[in-house]
Amino acid sequence: MSLTLVRLLQLASPALPVGAYSYSQGLESACEAKIVCEKASARAWISAVLQFNMATMEAPIVARLYRAWQTEDLDSARYWNHYFLASRETAELRAETEQMGYSLAKLLVDGNFCDPARVATLADVQPKGFPMAFSFAAVSFSVPVEEALTAYLWSWLENQVIGAIKLIPLGQVAGQTLLFDLGQAIPPVVEQALDLGDDDLCNLAPGLAILSGQHESQYSRLFRS
Repeated sequence: MSLTLVRLLQLASPALPVGAYSYSQGLESACEAKIVCEKASARAWISAVLQFNMATMEAPIVARLYRAWQTEDLDSARYWNHYFLASRETAELRAETEQMGYSLAKLLVDGNFCDPARVATLADVQPKGFPMAFSFAAVSFSVPVEEALTAYLWSWLENQVIGAIKLIPLGQVAGQTLLFDLGQAIPPVVEQALDLGDDDLCNLAPGLAILSGQHESQYSRLFRS
């Protein structure tokens, strides 16, 4: 068995203590607004965010950050980290990625998971988004970029489906069916993320931004974003 696969499963695990479970990324507001109210609308919402946000902005930036860490190009890593932070359209989305990035970096330090000198380089970048810390960990664990992106997207998808199960609510079988169906989109998204040029990066998802902004003042909520 490959130790790299074991490390990858640890990075993608919902047990990873970075707080991903506490965020819905606009899904809770979509449920509150009755945009998402059953399995079909949950599939449509999650699929749209995957297509118009993750595939065209977040995943390609994870790939760029991976290559920067792989070549020890700290200037490039800083650039793409700040680029990603600037692409977060609401205070909630910005706070989410910063908190998760901080938590993963702290875990790498406290757990002695990586070379201390390299982790110090990561620690020097403030603030850091989650893609910055995740890509650093993937390179440190010698995870190939395609597999790292697959795990990153799967972790995001699983968190979205778990959120839908809690919010709609959906049954466990319905949730697993969503994961099975939507998971088929991940390989082509990985391929797209690796091929997308810098000028083609796009974060045009106005519905997500509006609902995320509304969530900041939502009266009653389960999730932090």
